[in-house]
Amino acid sequence: MKDILRSLVETLSALSELKWVVVHNHWQTDFLRFYRSQTNYNITKENDSIGVSLYKGKKNYAFNIDNPNQEKIDTAIAKALAIIDSLPEDPDFVDIETDLRRANSKASPNNIKALSLETKTQILDTLAKAVAPYKFSIYGTFICNYSQRQLLNSNGLDKSSDTSPIYLEVKAVHDESQVTVLETFGGEDFNRFDLEDFSSRLVQKVLYATSEIVDVEPGAYEVVLAPRCIAEYVQYLCYGMSAQALDQHSSFFEGKIGEQVFPENITIVDDPSDPDIISSSYSYDGHLYQRLPLVEKGVFKNFFTDCYYSHKTGLPENGNSGNCIVLNNGDKSLEEMIGSIKKGLYISSLHYMNFINPKETSLTGLTRDGTFLIEDGKITKVVNNLRFTERIERILSHITMLEKRAYTIPFSGNYEFFGIEAIKAPHVVVQDFNITSSTFTI
Repeated sequence: MKDILRSLVETLSALSELKWVVVHNHWQTDFLRFYRSQTNYNITKENDSIGVSLYKGKKNYAFNIDNPNQEKIDTAIAKALAIIDSLPEDPDFVDIETDLRRANSKASPNNIKALSLETKTQILDTLAKAVAPYKFSIYGTFICNYSQRQLLNSNGLDKSSDTSPIYLEVKAVHDESQVTVLETFGGEDFNRFDLEDFSSRLVQKVLYATSEIVDVEPGAYEVVLAPRCIAEYVQYLCYGMSAQALDQHSSFFEGKIGEQVFPENITIVDDPSDPDIISSSYSYDGHLYQRLPLVEKGVFKNFFTDCYYSHKTGLPENGNSGNCIVLNNGDKSLEEMIGSIKKGLYISSLHYMNFINPKETSLTGLTRDGTFLIEDGKITKVVNNLRFTERIERILSHITMLEKRAYTIPFSGNYEFFGIEAIKAPHVVVQDFNITSSTFTI
């Protein structure tokens, strides 16, 4: 692959009328699925790809080649050169990335090698045995990825980085009632995984899930949102923090830099230095990835701005894209948070969320994998899954408590490349959360 890249760069460098960007990605995954407390299958995949973007003046042509060889690349370049002159110009294009700063070197483990199949199955066996006395079985996935990325461009940029994210999702399902609860772990440093703590949290939810199943009426409830829920809301909120959303007038934060948009208890940062998060050394186009405050004590601070949209909007480029989002901790224990609620809900997870209006941050969705009734400061019953319609900005504005502990929550599309992202967040208490109906199903 080094010879192919060297030849490609030599060919492009000889085309003096072009600017160019080359990205080489080498990606591996080890995907373990378990079903009814037994390993179902374990697959590994590996892929090499080279992406090339060519710029001639304000005209751009891009292509991507999987499992590249010299013949494929020569054919693609010839096609690009034959087409690029006929393409329309982008009047807003100015330049490709010019940031040549390098990230501090770091040792990144390859978790595919570090976490053997035996280690994974031992962990899963421990969890299966922990829930079995309550007539629960475990289902889910245990994924380790490893990716290496090299980015070069005609402005002299040559940067390499690697990441090895982990995604562990354990769903415990009651053998008779089919009530489900969920626990997850994500990040890049498996030394931060505490099996005893993970098992204890899963079993506690299992105990809640053995209670009577009830419905609740539509209305406004005081709720405890699990870290997975608030993390997903913040993830959706971040769509509106991009300079692209600002340019398209679809951002809630348009015209609000420096304004108080949330209460002072809300701070959100994009922080690649956090040891619990999945690391990110560079943006997709090679800008150095650094800590970026987004909301600081309720005040909106920054949009995610790449090279292109920096030129287009006039905002300073930071290269961030929300890969390393952290919602600040508070000072309450989970027990204090639940204990403070006279009648409300504990919501473990969300499903099938869709925006209604991104600019208003309004969306709708369902609860799943453990929704519970809180009465007199205690979790008392299982609640059928509920539909909600809310605005994310209203949810954050109604947070009254944040847990003093935060958790790294992984998300994965589980499509072709099993891409893994993570957000770090605590439990939160939200007043007047709007439940629109029950699904009447678990």
